[in-house]
Amino acid sequence: MTFQSKLSVSIMLLLALIKGTTLSAKTDKGNPILPGFHADPEILYSNQTGRYYIYSTTDGVAGWGGYEYFVFSSSDLKTWTNEGIALDAKSDQVKWAKGNLWAPAAVEVKQADGSYKYFLYFSAQPIEGKRKVMGVAVADSPTGPFVDLGEPLLAKNHPGCNGQLIDVDVFIDPVSKKPYLYWGNSFMAGAELEPSMTKIKDETVTVMTPKGGTLKDYAYREAPYVFYRNGLYYFMWSVDDTGSPNYHVAYGTAKSPLGPIEVAKDPIVMIQDPKNEIYGTAHNSVIQKPGTNEWYIVYHRINKHHLKYQPGVHREVCIDRMKFNADGTIKRIVPSKGLK
Repeated sequence: MTFQSKLSVSIMLLLALIKGTTLSAKTDKGNPILPGFHADPEILYSNQTGRYYIYSTTDGVAGWGGYEYFVFSSSDLKTWTNEGIALDAKSDQVKWAKGNLWAPAAVEVKQADGSYKYFLYFSAQPIEGKRKVMGVAVADSPTGPFVDLGEPLLAKNHPGCNGQLIDVDVFIDPVSKKPYLYWGNSFMAGAELEPSMTKIKDETVTVMTPKGGTLKDYAYREAPYVFYRNGLYYFMWSVDDTGSPNYHVAYGTAKSPLGPIEVAKDPIVMIQDPKNEIYGTAHNSVIQKPGTNEWYIVYHRINKHHLKYQPGVHREVCIDRMKFNADGTIKRIVPSKGLK
């Protein structure tokens, strides 16, 4: 990183501090767990710090025009502290982009010398071109500042992939230790990453879109998310439009990180609860509390006051427990007021 770039990042963080007390503000009032409007949450546990981190799309802007990721941290999944800006697509951090920073994914990778690197994957609007492309930025801390690769990680579709290059997910297979990337709007694609974590192995790109379903159950739209539990790879995705009250999470399982995916017999993980004015519960990530069998789902929902006015850009981040049946199937989650 050049001196000028470092200075730009420093000024950006200073300005974030000057904005107000948001960097030190804490929230522990239950769902939503983050203040203001945020969407597409990605949760990460850091072995380096012993804390949880959430990265999300900055929402509340017409046309999904948010261009910066704030990062929030917590020691208990209940009280969240704003740690400031991790990435700004209108700054020198991402020189090839001009905004629309969407749907992050993050992973911690332990290095050979015992240190840690953090890889933050994202979609943004390139300076040249009209369609979103994917990038990656790297940091030594989960709060950044992150240094962009300098060019998009993925700027064009592979055969069979005809939607936007958005909604990225990163997954390190605990069995093979190989890293994988997943993405896609209107399609689901997966591929193995190079050990550097900054290049896709093109020959491994696989179209994995779950077939069939309707908007009432599991018809795939976007937001793939992958995790591993007891010998199975779980694949989660969002159904319907992000501005629809019906926007919800469905899932299937596979025996390999690149499928094929078998859709669950009861595929809905969570869905709106109109009686309690909870709508559009989707685009999620999942975290297992270290050393336990406790699992949590982090997701966004539509702010109830904006259900009829720009619902797709007034979303808020929530968290709930996720439990499994004895056969490994996921129990239907009823959206709650927050963790107790």
